[in-house]
Formats: sequence, C-alpha cells, structure tokens
Amino acid sequence: MDEPVSHQIEQMGKEARRAAEKVAYTDTKDKNSALANMADLIMDKKDIIKNENQKDMEKGKKNGLSDAMLDRLKLTEERIEAMAQGIREVISLPDPVGTLLSESERPSGIRIQKVSVPIGAIGIIYESRPNVTADAASLCLKAGNSVLLKGGKEAIHSNRAIGAILQEAAEKAGLPGNAVQVVPVTDREAVTHMLRLDEYLNLIIPRGGEGLIRFVSENSTVPVIKHYKGVCAVYADSECDMDMAVRIIVNAKAQRPGVCNAVENLFIHKDIAAPLAEKLVPAFKEHGIIPVCAENCISLFPDAEQASEQDWYAEYLDLRLTVGCVDSLQEAVDRITEYGSAHSDAIITNSETRAQEFLKKVDSAAVYHNTSTRFTDGGEFGLGAEIGISTDKLHARGPMGLEELTSYKYVVRSDGVIRQ
Repeated sequence: MDEPVSHQIEQMGKEARRAAEKVAYTDTKDKNSALANMADLIMDKKDIIKNENQKDMEKGKKNGLSDAMLDRLKLTEERIEAMAQGIREVISLPDPVGTLLSESERPSGIRIQKVSVPIGAIGIIYESRPNVTADAASLCLKAGNSVLLKGGKEAIHSNRAIGAILQEAAEKAGLPGNAVQVVPVTDREAVTHMLRLDEYLNLIIPRGGEGLIRFVSENSTVPVIKHYKGVCAVYADSECDMDMAVRIIVNAKAQRPGVCNAVENLFIHKDIAAPLAEKLVPAFKEHGIIPVCAENCISLFPDAEQASEQDWYAEYLDLRLTVGCVDSLQEAVDRITEYGSAHSDAIITNSETRAQEFLKKVDSAAVYHNTSTRFTDGGEFGLGAEIGISTDKLHARGPMGLEELTSYKYVVRSDGVIRQ
C-alpha cells in the first residue's frame, strides 16, 4: 500500500529540519565543495537530465501547454550548462552566514552584535522551470539552509533527476543528502500539506503563476515571501531618444516574453506618440509584437487590438503589449501605480530631472532609467542564481540572493553585568 501523501510530506519536512540544523554550522569550504560537486555532476549527467526533460516536454505538448510554458520547461544543452555555471557563480560569492551587521556598547556595559544566521528549512513551490531546482538548492545551501522543493507536475521527471544529482553531490561532500529534497509526487494535496509544515519549515517561497501564488499565500501557516505577477511598464517620455526607446521596448517585450520581468504596459507621452509609433510599428512587426491599444493611440498602430480595462492589469507572458498615451509623467506614474504589480518599471528620457522624479515616485521593487526591465534578475544583479523575486516589503524585496536567505540574531556579551 502506498504511503499517504500527508505522511510523506511530513517526513520530508522533518528531514529538512534535521538537515537544516547540520547545514547551519557547516563551514564555507564544505558548502562550496558540495556546490562544486553539484555543478560537475550536472554536467556529467546532462544526458540523463535531457532524457528526463524530454519526457516532460512530450507530455506537456500532449496536454496542450502554451508555447510560453513549454519554453520555461525546456532544458537545452545551453540551459543545463547555465544551471551548472549558476552554481559555480554561487561558489564565488561571499558566504553570508556569520556576517557582523552592526555592533554597539550600551551604557550598562553590555556589548551587542547583530550577526547574520541561516533562516533554516525553506520550502519552495514552483511551476515549469526545472532549472529552479538547481538555482534554489545552491543558494539555500550556500546560505546554510536546507530546502524542500515542490515543482509543477509538468516538470516532475526533470526535477526528480536534478534532485537526485544534487543529493548525491551533497552526500559526496559529507553534507546530509536531505539538505536538498524534491517532492517526488504530483498530487496537488502535497502543496497543501507543505503549507501546514510550520513545525518544520521556516519559510515558503512560491514561484509561478498568480493563481499558485495566491493559493500559497492564502493557505499557508508558514511565512511566505512572494510576488503575485509581473505587470511591468515602460514610460517613453517626451524628451526620450526615440531610437533608444525602440531598442529598450522591443528588448523588454520580445527578448523573452514568458518571464515576469518582461514589459506588459507601454505608456507614451502624447507629444511624441506619432513619431515614436512610426518607428515602433516596423519593429513590432519584425519581432512579432502585437500592440493592444487604448483608444487614444490605436490609430497609430495598424492592425492593433482594442484594449479593454482588464488588459492593463494583464500579465500576458506572450508577445502582446498594452499601449496607451499619457499627458504627463505624473499620469504615467499614476497609471503604473494603478495597473502595475510593483515589480519592475522603466522611464526612457534624456531629462535627468524627470528621471529622478520617476525613480522616486514609482514604488516598485526595481525602477529603471533608460534600461530594459529584463535586468531584474539575480544573475544580472550579481547575486548569483536567484531564489525568486519579491514584491513584498518585509524582509526581502526584488531579486532574492544569498543575503535574503539569512536572518539575524543578537549576540550579547559583558563582564558579568546584571540589570539594575
């Protein structure tokens, strides 16, 4: 008789907690040794990973997964190499554990140090991208945490293969294999049971579509760090370099449309709408971008779709782009605040004054001047492989790297001081 899913998940939670207690005190050299083993073994066993991924791809096509979802799921030779390289980059990063964050001496004579420590056992629930399995494991391990990974059913073969490789690599370095665990079942109830493991898990990080993230945040008894969706915007100011604007807009939309930092809304100042549209139309056609236009600019984009109010809130994750004209920078800011998800937003302008106003007023995790929103990424920010992107404001915001996977404690010393 098969083991009940609830019991299986609880046991994995217990193992994650036990492993976290050991990994927390593992020195940097041993953690890096385990990570090096992981990178090497991924490359040594890349054919196994590709074969298992092919099973997921075939099933995904049969089940009608969208092109965007299939792109997230696919592991090419290049992406497997990038997985290994991402782990090696984490090795090169400073160990965040034990960092002295601040220190002071009080009039009472006590000496206080604030020191970074691992969070503990972390649960990560994610969809599609199997490379997340390696990214999350490497970052959690380097920061002294264990990790319990629940990938989507569409990537189950890929995730099991990668997870087994990571466990083998950790054990080879003398670390507990259960420091990295992949939930081996596709049952949806496994997620529900994970969300109730507050006795064993210290944090849950969901990565995926808005539906998954809302389900996790609304049902978890474990603390959650998240972003619901990536409705990112670009504002083309009246003083922008229009050729630069075209490059940035096209890159932010078309370079990889199925990701959370791709742009979904474009606001154009009315004074440059016609000449900028003249340049954007052929660029959109070349890259397959489909403008979904507000009434005030639809005449500028032949064959454009008519935008509804709901389109402004949409995370398309494809080549559609909602476009509208605005009368001022303030109107652009107001519309980004209303429709956006506080993820990544950009202004294109040659005016330093307007850039500063935009960067100050737009309250998103990452704000950009004359730069594509596609750079909101742990690797691009120099954090190594990222654990996710947070639009929360408590504990972590933006791309989450090693520092965001630590907490802190106070270490207090004195020469026998007692409180009077």
